[in-house]
Amino acid sequence: MTPEQIAAAAAILLTAYVIRGITGFGSGLISVPLLALFLPLQFVVPLILLLDFTASLVIGGLHFKRVQWGEIRILIPFSVVGVILGTRLLVELPAEPMLLALAAFVFVFALRSLFNIHGDRPAGRGWAVPAALTGGTVGALFGTGGPPYVIYLTHRIRDKGELRATFSALFFFEAITRIVSFLVAGLLLTAEVWIVYLIALPLVLGALHLGGRVHVGLGQAQMTRLVGALLLVSSVSLAFKALNP
Repeated sequence: MTPEQIAAAAAILLTAYVIRGITGFGSGLISVPLLALFLPLQFVVPLILLLDFTASLVIGGLHFKRVQWGEIRILIPFSVVGVILGTRLLVELPAEPMLLALAAFVFVFALRSLFNIHGDRPAGRGWAVPAALTGGTVGALFGTGGPPYVIYLTHRIRDKGELRATFSALFFFEAITRIVSFLVAGLLLTAEVWIVYLIALPLVLGALHLGGRVHVGLGQAQMTRLVGALLLVSSVSLAFKALNP
């Protein structure tokens, strides 16, 4: 990596994990598509998986009592199925059309959040099945499976503290499944991934702390718009990656 790429990677990680500290999600949505513009995806996805797993431990552990475990219990089984399906698709199908489809999907819901045009009715529990299947599949394929979970949970949980804690707990359990699959595939057995993880860890922990301080003063309306802005950035970066493989 050139000095310019190192500086860009540090800026991307700092931004991604400040957002993660504020909302409880979003680090993979920002970091994976942007880092993959100049680093191999086979390196980026395992690295962010390790950093996200650590972030989930930090945020989820600090807010353990605020996690909505009823939502977690129904999402995880279907998420595991999605991870298995995503791994199979990763081997058999080209990535670019699926990235474009995900970008379009995320873009629609980003606009809904930014302009606050969605209703106040909570989502039915049945929506957990497609949300978890899609989230697990996309997470295994691209390391950015957050949007389906975010869209579902933001229509189920109104308290921003409970929402943030539930995101982190969900991503913690999903990460365990992905870590096992990545170990089997050999993606976590390279020294480079672990060296960069250890180097990046202090920056990530500092960003999480900063994001946590911002989170305390953030209102619900601001939280909703921040989610929308994050999804919009993610959709654009995903589309750019798909069109520039």
